[in-house]
Amino acid sequence: MNVKPLLIGLSSVAVLGGALALGVATNADKLPPQTQVGGVDVGGLDRVAALAKVQAQTQTPPQIKVQASDQNWTISADQLGYQMDAAESMASAFADARERSLVEKVQDLVGQRQAQTYPLKISVDATKARQTLAELSSKLNTAPVGGKIYFDKTHYAVKPDKPGQRVDVDAAAQALAADPSLRQLDLKLTPWQATYTAAKLQAQVDKGNALLRPLTVKLGDTERTGVLSALKVANMFWVRPDGIELDKVAIERSLKTLSGYLDQPAQNARYANQGGKLVRVPERPGLITDHAAAQAALSKAVLDASITSLTLPSQPSQPRISLAALPDPTKLTLIATGKSTYYHSSPERRTNVANAAAKIDGAVVAKEGVFSFLNTLGGISEGNGFVGGLIISGGRTVDGLGGGVCQVSTTTFRALYQAGLPVVERNQHSYRVGYYEPRVGFEAAVYDPGLDLKMKNDTGGMMLIRAVNNNAASTLEVQVWGLPQSRTVNVSGATILGRTPHPAPKYIVNPNLPRGASKQVDWAADGFNLYITRTIKDAGKISTDKTSTIYKPWQAVYELGPS
Repeated sequence: MNVKPLLIGLSSVAVLGGALALGVATNADKLPPQTQVGGVDVGGLDRVAALAKVQAQTQTPPQIKVQASDQNWTISADQLGYQMDAAESMASAFADARERSLVEKVQDLVGQRQAQTYPLKISVDATKARQTLAELSSKLNTAPVGGKIYFDKTHYAVKPDKPGQRVDVDAAAQALAADPSLRQLDLKLTPWQATYTAAKLQAQVDKGNALLRPLTVKLGDTERTGVLSALKVANMFWVRPDGIELDKVAIERSLKTLSGYLDQPAQNARYANQGGKLVRVPERPGLITDHAAAQAALSKAVLDASITSLTLPSQPSQPRISLAALPDPTKLTLIATGKSTYYHSSPERRTNVANAAAKIDGAVVAKEGVFSFLNTLGGISEGNGFVGGLIISGGRTVDGLGGGVCQVSTTTFRALYQAGLPVVERNQHSYRVGYYEPRVGFEAAVYDPGLDLKMKNDTGGMMLIRAVNNNAASTLEVQVWGLPQSRTVNVSGATILGRTPHPAPKYIVNPNLPRGASKQVDWAADGFNLYITRTIKDAGKISTDKTSTIYKPWQAVYELGPS
């Protein structure tokens, strides 16, 4: 056996083993040779030195180009949430170095192992990228304009919508987050539809238009009917983008008008002037609207296009004063008087003044009852003896039934107000009317149906209304009779808060007038803001109330014949 070669081989292995042991011990906390992190050679470096070297050579983030339509921007990647994590990348290299096999360690020691490369770990905060991209491209966004529902004189219609556009920053932000190596982002413009397009709204408009029809209304078994035109029906609901919505306020207002026209309230026993003598008139039961049930019925009918006629639920109305309970007029005391004049009134106006005065003459109001001018009158209609005359309607002075009735309501208001009665309902005229001068603002307008004069009888007993009309002298007097009163009432003159000059005249061509002719059909009046004050003294107590009036400035209107 040749012992010499064997000894030499054993010596070599021993040397190699010693060297390997020494190398392993020496390089345990350093990266092997030919190790690269993010393209930076960090072989033979410890963790601190390797991290410092990588950070020094990779700390500058790349530039990214952003393209949107005809605009482009070049920005630093860190503005898009681009983050380089050298420490995490280094941790992977050191972890692999610790887990090398003995053979791999020997190969590293003698330089026979293949180079180890580790990419630099990069992440993108998609939320920050989305925010930056949205700020960059915000001026490219165009918000859509939604369709709009409107009422076009006779029906509902839709104004068209206008689509917008917006930049799809979400897709670009997600793309960069998925691949941080991207160096260009292309932002796409996408259509932006309105929430409510004309097509969506048209379906609701069609439903609304289907409800536009006249609605004939009556009360119980009575014969009198009222008709709500298609426009009045339209006023009782809204066409909304999400459906039809009832207008409860408008329904309540329409029901009040209908009931004012259709109701047949009970008539208290009263007096009537026959040949200058008061005669007794027996009471009469009536029929009035059952308000709660009628409101529900009307609401349901408005939303059902198949309903074209409606009978409102009714309830009986019982008189409060019987024939036997009427007070003896000769034992009553005059409490207060209201006066007015109606010089220069037309024959038609005088007819209506006389008729209305006669109908309230002899009316009796129950203790704690409410006097209603329209109920006492019995309504303003041809069948009740009224004729055409000038009235205020729709912002104009026009021919209408019952012109002159307000002369009587105004005079009645003056009497009841002077008597100290609480006001339940009082309405003013639109503009200052000469017939009620010089006591400006001391007046009350009525219109059937809808506008009434109501005052409560707080005199402590029944109250008798007398009306004295002198057509020849153009004077009217309304008297309030009842129990003797201890209170005194003082009504002040008007306090003027403001005055607005009337507009310039308006000229309208009337083809029915002769050529070159002119005719004044409305008269100018300044606008006023004013109030009157009432002071009541009773049993050592003093109370004051105020009645305010705002008159619109009124323009003169002239009709002209063809030129």
